[in-house]
Amino acid sequence: MPLEWKYDAEGVDWDALSALYRAAPLGEKSPQLLRTVFGNSMFKCFVHDGARLVAAGRVLADGADCAYVCDIAVLPAHQGTGLGKQVVQHLVDAARGHRKILLYAVPGKEPFYRRFGFLRMKTAMAIFENQEAQLARGYLSED
Repeated sequence: MPLEWKYDAEGVDWDALSALYRAAPLGEKSPQLLRTVFGNSMFKCFVHDGARLVAAGRVLADGADCAYVCDIAVLPAHQGTGLGKQVVQHLVDAARGHRKILLYAVPGKEPFYRRFGFLRMKTAMAIFENQEAQLARGYLSED
């Protein structure tokens, strides 16, 4: 059965999406949080294998200047199949026309994103809800 791609949030099972993020593993994201963030995102995609949600991602964008590719998740059983690459490529293509497309990667996954033209930023900075946890996970540096 071919994978089914969907580009809007109508009918999304938010509990299944939350479970996908835990399994990917990209941490705990509640169904309510996901409904909000995907609802506020200009571009999104959801990929189903039959009835099962196997991949998702979104782009938070303003329509002209800045687009932020985020929350790319692929079920472990579908990782390594090229599905994550297809999700990222779809979202980058959707965001084309913005002056800049940004993302931040799980530490160690930067080479994956270089294939799409992303380069490391020297001046990017962030404030996270839990700075200490993000320092420990390697997302932030104090130098």
